[in-house]
Amino acid sequence: MGTALETPRHFRYMRNMELKNAVSALSALAHDARLAVFRMLVQAGREGIAAGEIARRLGVPPNTLSANLNILSHAGLVENRREGRSVIYTARYEHMTELLEFMIQDCCAGSPEICAPLANVALQSRCGATGNA
Repeated sequence: MGTALETPRHFRYMRNMELKNAVSALSALAHDARLAVFRMLVQAGREGIAAGEIARRLGVPPNTLSANLNILSHAGLVENRREGRSVIYTARYEHMTELLEFMIQDCCAGSPEICAPLANVALQSRCGATGNA
């Protein structure tokens, strides 16, 4: 057991998990093709887009797209569902919002002139039931 001033072990562990999730998401987005896929899915709304259509729009081979979608999925940024023979991908808006909130959490030493515009971005990212911003 530590002193009263130390951070409890379970709190440090939870913060590390938040950090690990943010690093995973940011790493997944730090690639031009994956960022393009993610932005396309964000714009598509909750309907999502079939994998074949994403490949066609971006002009990428299906196996390359599959690898990129797998990385985005493991990072918690996209999810998929099967509709007939198609696999439809959608952005996970809740996770995107959590990432934005994580990025500006405890921002700017509480300086409202810096934090307010960033907070507005996070608030505007909260999509309605249709998934459209």
